[in-house]
Amino acid sequence: MGKPRFTEEQVMAVLREADAGVTIQDLCRKYGMSRPTFYKWRARHNGEVPSDARRLKKLEEENRRLRSLVADLTLRNQALQQALSKNW
Repeated sequence: MGKPRFTEEQVMAVLREADAGVTIQDLCRKYGMSRPTFYKWRARHNGEVPSDARRLKKLEEENRRLRSLVADLTLRNQALQQALSKNW
């Protein structure tokens, strides 16, 4: 997956412009994006403020890191249990 073209702050700025009354067609032309992209952003960020978006991104990163740690510890635990279960 490639790098996103717009940051979360830029997405939120575009959505604020739409709330201020700028037409979707004008926004899409101005920022060089498609209408489905705008509607996808609006569905994803419905009612969020930029600080919420940053906080959510931070929590998702922490969740990804913790899941990786749990997976690693689970594999180690299984390997140790297999080693201990062998009859010497």
